[in-house]
Amino acid sequence: MPNGPEPVFLSSGFGLGRPATTSGCRSGMTQAIAGAERQTGAARLLVSRRFGPLFWTQFLSAFNDNALKNALVLLIAYRPDIAGNWSPGIVIPLAGGLFIVPFFLCSATAGMLADTMDKARLIRLIKLTEIGVMLAAAAGVMLGHAGWLLALLCVMGVEAAFFGPLKYAILPDLLAPGELLLGNALVEGGTFLAILLGTVAGMLIAGNHGAGVVAVLIVAVALAAWGASRHIRPIPPAAEGRPDWNLVAATARLVRESARVKVTFRSMLGISWFWLVGAMYLSQFPSYARFVLGAKEGVVTLFLTIFSVGIAAGSLLCNRILGGRVSPRTVPWGALGIGLFSIDLWAASPAMPSSAAATQLASVAVFVANPASWRIIIDLFGIALAGGIFIVPLYALLQVASDERVRAQTIAANNVVNAAAMVVAALATMALVAAGVSVPGLFLLAGIATLGVAAVFWRLGPGLAAATIMAEGDRS
Repeated sequence: MPNGPEPVFLSSGFGLGRPATTSGCRSGMTQAIAGAERQTGAARLLVSRRFGPLFWTQFLSAFNDNALKNALVLLIAYRPDIAGNWSPGIVIPLAGGLFIVPFFLCSATAGMLADTMDKARLIRLIKLTEIGVMLAAAAGVMLGHAGWLLALLCVMGVEAAFFGPLKYAILPDLLAPGELLLGNALVEGGTFLAILLGTVAGMLIAGNHGAGVVAVLIVAVALAAWGASRHIRPIPPAAEGRPDWNLVAATARLVRESARVKVTFRSMLGISWFWLVGAMYLSQFPSYARFVLGAKEGVVTLFLTIFSVGIAAGSLLCNRILGGRVSPRTVPWGALGIGLFSIDLWAASPAMPSSAAATQLASVAVFVANPASWRIIIDLFGIALAGGIFIVPLYALLQVASDERVRAQTIAANNVVNAAAMVVAALATMALVAAGVSVPGLFLLAGIATLGVAAVFWRLGPGLAAATIMAEGDRS
């Protein structure tokens, strides 16, 4: 524990004191927003003063993170002058690990800061420091220092860990209850599209243009994200208290206390299952395209595009199905869709590429021209569409069911559990592949397991629905 007086704990155990005296301001803001409570279109919300700046801040940040990660990994992998003694086989998993470790260590403290400070001001500070990080990364790219670049990836992970609780915890403060589901859908869909664009940009930059363009791009996008963050409306602190800078102890306490609140913890587990399955799919696309379908790298990009567009479409479809109301009603159906489409993807996959494909890889045009490929494309789109229908209500339920005084810490706990799920996905995938399970076999196992998740959420549905009604009643 840090030196000094012990913090005053709420009954929730998150380590924050009494509500801040500015809660009256927040109540007034909530009432003003509620006065305009009604379903708004996605386009209108994107350009609104309340939501637009936050959306573009997180969109640009997600783009930058993925553009830099992929560009740096590829530069290290394919440029001997930058790689030095680093092996690409070590660099690629190391880069992923360096980015995700801060989510375990920093999320708890990040959540405490978000609950005890003006969230908009904290976002601006994070985005301002990100400019310095990107300037340092640009210098590292130009100088060709691999160790320096990998260290900066870890710093980027810290930035992302502190920003993560903010972008979801601030949504209920900015949006009316009838807009919350749509706001989550836009954030989720926008994040995946930004990941796609950033990944593609990183590959194109590293492959065709080199370090100079990487350096200019990452700094320009960081400046744009900071500029957008300056227009986010101020949000009074939700509570008083001091953050715990004992990172390990704070994380352990955060997860332990979160597990005691059944509704929010079950939402976390559902969200984490989505990321576990999603991480498995994304990590296996290259092997699936190359060794199962006998296709070139462009088909991997096609799969990423299908996946990202599907998630975005499913997120918006979920909002339309539920009419803007926060409800777990679509969650089991989304899980059912993921399961069934995954099983059909296994059935549609060839046992092995043809002898011709083994020697001559298919381009995107050749792959798409094959009628059998369209079943695979439809299955991938279906998995992603169902994923959006599955995850968006869980994020919204996590927000409305959490105590507003510790909402950011609840989101932070979710980020810790999500990070753990992605690590489990990586370890399980490696173990299953080592045991001889094929990539389509991984899809089959994921589909069967997700059918079990669907059954669980059908059983939990009435309890989650009741908790949602109660939480929405408290907000209004």
